[in-house]
Amino acid sequence: MPNTNGSTAPAEERRSGERRRARRGPTADESWFGAFGSVEDTQIGSQFDSAGAAPSEPAGAAGAASRPNTASLDSRLFSRQAERIVSAGQTAFDRIYRTFVGARAALGVALVLAQAITGLFGSRPSLEAALISVAYGTLALALWLLPRKAPVAPQALARVFGAPWLMTIGVDLLAFSALHVLASGSSLNYVALLVLPVLMAGVLTPRPLALATAAAVALMLLTAAWFDSLRGGSLTQLLTQAALAGSGFFVITVLAGELAGRLAREELSARGNMEMARQQAALNRLVIEEMQDGILVVDRRGRVRAANPAARRLLAPEGMSRPAPFQLRGIEAWAGLVRTVEQAFIESSWPEAGRDVTLAFESGASRTLRVRVRFTRHKAAQASEDFCVLFLEDVRNMQARSRQEKLAAMGRVSAGIAHEIRNPLAAIAQANALLAEDATEPAQRRLTRMVADNVDRLKRIVDDVMEVAPGLPQEAAAIDATAMVAAICSDWARAAGVRLGEHSVLLVELPPQPLGVAFDAEHLRRVLINLLDNAHRHASGAPGSVVLRLDSRDDERAFLSVASDGAPIAADVEPYLFEPFFSTRSRGTGLGLYICRELCERYGASIDYRARPGGDPHPNEFFMVMRRMPLADTEARLHLTS
Repeated sequence: MPNTNGSTAPAEERRSGERRRARRGPTADESWFGAFGSVEDTQIGSQFDSAGAAPSEPAGAAGAASRPNTASLDSRLFSRQAERIVSAGQTAFDRIYRTFVGARAALGVALVLAQAITGLFGSRPSLEAALISVAYGTLALALWLLPRKAPVAPQALARVFGAPWLMTIGVDLLAFSALHVLASGSSLNYVALLVLPVLMAGVLTPRPLALATAAAVALMLLTAAWFDSLRGGSLTQLLTQAALAGSGFFVITVLAGELAGRLAREELSARGNMEMARQQAALNRLVIEEMQDGILVVDRRGRVRAANPAARRLLAPEGMSRPAPFQLRGIEAWAGLVRTVEQAFIESSWPEAGRDVTLAFESGASRTLRVRVRFTRHKAAQASEDFCVLFLEDVRNMQARSRQEKLAAMGRVSAGIAHEIRNPLAAIAQANALLAEDATEPAQRRLTRMVADNVDRLKRIVDDVMEVAPGLPQEAAAIDATAMVAAICSDWARAAGVRLGEHSVLLVELPPQPLGVAFDAEHLRRVLINLLDNAHRHASGAPGSVVLRLDSRDDERAFLSVASDGAPIAADVEPYLFEPFFSTRSRGTGLGLYICRELCERYGASIDYRARPGGDPHPNEFFMVMRRMPLADTEARLHLTS
């Protein structure tokens, strides 16, 4: 019936054809050649073309290509990856090809010996059969012994008239067929020799070519049987024998192809899995090397099989220990760690939270590590453990992180509380101002001033807390640190009642040229005034008891320090200097240095304290390291006035 819709029917026919091909499944690519020589499926290239679609599949995979999914994409990637591995060295295809070549050489020698032995026992072979045997043996031995320039590719055996096919399967078919025809009526039977080319074709060539080879052998046997019947033999018997032999060759071809295809796919899978395992191992190694925690893999004898850089740093007082493998035993500093490993192997279990181990080094330094042990096998396996994995972490770093987390949480809570305090504080200040207007007695004025002073103090605390509350990132602008520090020192001196000059309490050392740094002018003022207040408060008050220095260390950093001659800060106080709400003064908020550090970190700068060596007239020094930044235009420098 004619189709009235010119587009629907062809589309339906195409879909029907695709479904039929999907039901048939792969045909030509199921042989050994198909697994290794699928030109498109195993070709090295991009996973997707420019249109975003999967690359074209070979004819045998049309059904799979019509239903693209993740598994099929993974399979194609797997096949391409495995093909690259296979092409890097000798493949199973090449090994089996060389095995067949060696079998042909052995069979050629056996043919020549068979002709000679037959002649020795009085059954003179025909001259033609002897010449064919000698020629075949010579060619087979030459092909086996001659050096090869390159391995034979599967595609070479896929061409009927290619040199590899003609030199192997072609020569075998011609020689064994000729021997079978010439040996008609003799005591020798050469039909079994035809198994070799049929088997070789089934293993190494595509399915159609392998079946064509079996068909050619069957036709040759039937033709030879018909000629034998013309010489007086039984046609029925001869044709039956030839048909049975031809059927056997077809069975050999199909079975050999199936087995070879399965072997090829397994080799591809094994090699692909090997490469994926190598990639996974490389990925794991990269992740482990970048981990902040130290990782050691130790065996029962105390030998470290693997150690990441973090672990090597933790095991050495300075720098890094030597790379693995190395022995834990024999080093006094690691004695505690060795006992921990031995105890872990004895108990075959370890607390989830880990245990602390102290390493005491010869230099007198020590380091406490939190050690968590994990085993390579589960306890349920009832097998002895050969290796254990040690996760090492410096206890000081753990405590610092814990403090930072607590401080961050406390900062968020404090910022919220400070924000809520502002409104009632403003109401108290306003009410106190109204009361102060009506206060007439000295006692009342004293009380209102006391309230006003404490309100101002609370406002400063609220402002300090809100100053360090999380906000938008700050844009670092270039400022002239030389001019800015000079101006800040002048303002501070006037506010503190300090005269600047040769015999002043504050000595200022500034570079002669402008120095650009990445900072905010007001924030630098706040940091520097806090440092000057602290230094002046604890200094002796003698001339030069507080020294401020600004200099340029290199093209990237600027150094600002404030040193004083006060008593050195106690060792137990030093770790808490920059923590919030820590103060040695009863009326101090403990937020000054903490705010200084937070403001410095906003601009990529740092602030710290160090105690100068004994004998230095200024033992206490707070210093800042700021990023240098070129100035857009040089401003006039502010000079200190006496």
